[in-house]
Amino acid sequence: SQYSAVDTNPLSVYIMQPIWNKIIKIVPLWIAPNLLTFSGFVMILVNYFLISFYDWDYTASGTSPGLVPTWVWLFSAFTTFCAYALDSIDGKHARRTQSSTPLGELFDHGLDSWATSIFVLSFFSVCSRDNGKTGVSVYTMYIYLSIVLFNFMCSHWEKYNTGVLFLPWGYDISQVVLIAAYLLTGTVGVEVWQKPFLFGYYITDVLVILLIGFSLFLSFPQTLYNIHRAHLKKTLKNDSLYEGLLPLVSPLLLFILLTVWVVLSPGNILAKQPRLFLWMVGVTFSNVICKVIICQMSSTQPELFHWFLFPLALVVYAAISGLLGWMEEAVLAVFTALVTAAHVHYGVCVGRQLSEHLNIYIFSLKKRVQE
Repeated sequence: SQYSAVDTNPLSVYIMQPIWNKIIKIVPLWIAPNLLTFSGFVMILVNYFLISFYDWDYTASGTSPGLVPTWVWLFSAFTTFCAYALDSIDGKHARRTQSSTPLGELFDHGLDSWATSIFVLSFFSVCSRDNGKTGVSVYTMYIYLSIVLFNFMCSHWEKYNTGVLFLPWGYDISQVVLIAAYLLTGTVGVEVWQKPFLFGYYITDVLVILLIGFSLFLSFPQTLYNIHRAHLKKTLKNDSLYEGLLPLVSPLLLFILLTVWVVLSPGNILAKQPRLFLWMVGVTFSNVICKVIICQMSSTQPELFHWFLFPLALVVYAAISGLLGWMEEAVLAVFTALVTAAHVHYGVCVGRQLSEHLNIYIFSLKKRVQE
């Protein structure tokens, strides 16, 4: 199916697009667009692991500011900007080199579905977790991450039903806010997050309120409106309500299972291992959404239950019933490693299949030689 996306965000249209149009001219024509996409993703990962190294348990900014060196925050601002730029120019570069393919679209959105959670997890290091005086509780982090992923899911659910991807306004705004937050932290220090900013509210409170406001009152109603409009125009891809709602089943079940684990965990797993747990949330979500993106691109029906839900349900049951006991953290670590490996394996396999099917290389503009 032909890729179509609509971007109505004034920040993107009037400020960022002109910048990307200048940057794109520097990119040599022999570079494959997927290489740009992938480089951006690698930068996000490098940044995430660097911050994790200095701040594994999200306490570095709160208890003893200065544990994360200043250069790390400035490097974060740099990598976030580069990733944002690369993600914004890959499509332009594909059109410029006449190499737009379904593989490129899947590669871009598939990596985005994973990067979305990694951006959020890196940002949490800036505001640190609650230590009684400042910071954000690990439960707020979980809710925050869930809302961001819910927004991402909505735009792809909408595309599954309408065939058009309405780019969420939140994307450009969140990238600019992230870059500004890292620059601010690098220049002023993490203390800036620990003083009330407006009427006794901290900057983090303001950001959380903005995020929830944006999602629930702007982006979600917009999604429903766009689907409703397509229904009136008779341009919906799916005839039945069942088919239209099908892609939401697995993500919602995933969220329910994860929330049950968070709330009923005897060992308080989220408080003990916030980084591991939230990483696992991001990976499982990304895999579920990738399946929806593929179904939407190939006009096929997603399965009702994503296979990740079965092992997850077992683990959650074993954890909340007390069967795991003291092994809960170890089991979380093993489960996280397994789903991450399964997700990477899935990505590599789908990439390979598509590149063979479409007779193209993933990271090169040369055509494959027909056997």
